[in-house]
Amino acid sequence: MLRSLFASGVLLAILGTSPIMLQAAEEKLLEASFETIEEQAAGTAVHWYMFGGWAHVNSWVDGYVAAEMKKRYDIDLTRVPMDAGVFVNKLLNEKAAGKQTGSIDLLWINGENFKNAKEAGLLFGPFASRLPNVQQYVDPNSVAFDFGYPVEGYEAPFGKAQFVFEYDSAAIDSPPRTLAALKTWIKAHPGRFTYPQPPDFTGSAFIRQVFYALTGGHEQYLQGFDRELFERQSPKLWDFLNALQPWLWQKGQTYPKNSASLDTLFSRGEVAFGMSYHPPHAQNKILEGSYPESVRTFVLEDGSIYNIHYTAIPFNAPNKAGAMVLANFLISVEAQLAKYRPQAWGDFPALDISRLSPADRKRFAEVDLGPATLSSAELDPVAVPEIPAAYLEALEQGWEEHVLH
Repeated sequence: MLRSLFASGVLLAILGTSPIMLQAAEEKLLEASFETIEEQAAGTAVHWYMFGGWAHVNSWVDGYVAAEMKKRYDIDLTRVPMDAGVFVNKLLNEKAAGKQTGSIDLLWINGENFKNAKEAGLLFGPFASRLPNVQQYVDPNSVAFDFGYPVEGYEAPFGKAQFVFEYDSAAIDSPPRTLAALKTWIKAHPGRFTYPQPPDFTGSAFIRQVFYALTGGHEQYLQGFDRELFERQSPKLWDFLNALQPWLWQKGQTYPKNSASLDTLFSRGEVAFGMSYHPPHAQNKILEGSYPESVRTFVLEDGSIYNIHYTAIPFNAPNKAGAMVLANFLISVEAQLAKYRPQAWGDFPALDISRLSPADRKRFAEVDLGPATLSSAELDPVAVPEIPAAYLEALEQGWEEHVLH
């Protein structure tokens, strides 16, 4: 009973939540065996705050994940839809107000917001290295940085994404395979190409990928933000994008407000290409009936940005033990396999497949990704890492200043 009270935060509420007591409780939790953490979490509730804009992802969490958490750990899972920037502001306000016990147990957080949250002291940890499934199945080198920022155990991986383009193979036999070929195609087909307006995540990823391709690759940017380097290289991007504007959809006078708007334009045939940061996106759309079965995906030989997505625990999470149990389950073989199937989500695993047993490797290999999804063998050779968050912010601001007229 005492362990359950500790996990839910009730004990802290009874005794008071001074910073010293809270720190002691956190240190005790991080030093505990994972079996003890699971015992503490049993019978509690976990509130997972995450992006809620994808119905199939919501269904996977509300259905599969919630059922497994209840069955395996007697934990009641509640998904709370909220954009990352909103919950970071919420935590900032709670930190400023001295609120030691909040309402968020686990976050699905992106690289830009992770950096801001970690530097502001909004996260609990380091906890990821305490998770048995991270220890057993994850290559530590693959999760050392998030958008170029050191992770240091303050977030746990749970999936992998990579940028792809989409086209209808019934209308286009061979899509362009390089940025130069794409530019040529756009000018030869006026009005048939566009991209979401940054800071939409997909639109921002598109311009980051173009930035890499035009300026000599990603390596020069991974040591942290260099203002002089950015000012020297970024005009190449603005010139390229501005040169395309007259041939874009609506002649570049307006852009889709988000990726969902681009999906609609693509599904209606108004533009010839869609794009997504999720390789199974087209197959998901085919399965739901939004895209024709002839849609396929492709990547550019110049490079395709990828990232790992993570979960993190707030500094004032009321149920840190339960959050750790959920984060550990999300990176388990069973959860990663369930998530990999396109009927559920299609999200690529963050596991190091070579660390799995032969039987488990076979299970992943046998997943039918559908004809619209590129395999890891096709994606991996062109994969390039995400740009540090400071460059991301500068690119989004620069696009608004130099491209959006």
